[in-house]
Amino acid sequence: MNRTLLLTGATGFVGRQVLHILHARGARLRVVARTPDGFTWPAGTEVVQSADAFAESASWWANAARGVHAALHMAWYAEPGAYLQSPRNLDCLRGTLSMAEGCVSAGVQRFVGVGTCFEYDTKIGHLSTSTNLNPASPYAAAKAAAYFFLREYFAERKVSFAWCRLFYLYGEGEDPRRLVSYVRQRLARGEPVELTSGRQVRDYLDVRLAGAELAEHLLGSRQGAINVCSGEGKSVREIVEGIADEYGRRDLLRFGARVDNFTDPPVVVGIKD
Repeated sequence: MNRTLLLTGATGFVGRQVLHILHARGARLRVVARTPDGFTWPAGTEVVQSADAFAESASWWANAARGVHAALHMAWYAEPGAYLQSPRNLDCLRGTLSMAEGCVSAGVQRFVGVGTCFEYDTKIGHLSTSTNLNPASPYAAAKAAAYFFLREYFAERKVSFAWCRLFYLYGEGEDPRRLVSYVRQRLARGEPVELTSGRQVRDYLDVRLAGAELAEHLLGSRQGAINVCSGEGKSVREIVEGIADEYGRRDLLRFGARVDNFTDPPVVVGIKD
């Protein structure tokens, strides 16, 4: 595989999975990252440093993407508990558009972006790529805006474009504030796990599978919106009880200790097209 691939967000929860999968497949990799310090890059990875990739100009991106065949844009502000409403989503949107302009100038032939299931009208519950978009947060709105702009921008310039919408993920490298990681930490320490009712139905996918799918789409040719999901829904209670059974500690689960967020949709499940 002698074509160069450009990655952003390669040190993130999903990105590091993609990075190592592509490296194992012999890809020539170039990554844009804040700093190479404190992270072990796979041998041969070319690192382009940027203190803030979302503040870089289109001309900067054109230089960074010179000689690149395909780009996978995974970077975005994703601080748990803050990212949904953060004004930094606007910075990410602006920076994404600059990256797209630079990639076109550099002659990049394929661009894959990463979106979110929250772009959809989640009240519908079971979500396909034909489901209407109705984002309900600045984060989801910025992702949807990026999708609409990039779809038209790349089509006009004959650049292959795919937009991969991630659903709920868990697994290696998960932030301790996320559900599955939080539950495992508490159970491992023998501490009570405070939860909502657990009636919410969600589509959870192992981050390793999500990373593998993103890598395949970067190397592939499918265009348009793509759901990256398991296609199966389970209640939060069912998910958590399954984890507790690994430890033999269902007695530590405290369903109802936290109040349900009644603005959350009762069902969010992806349909794989």
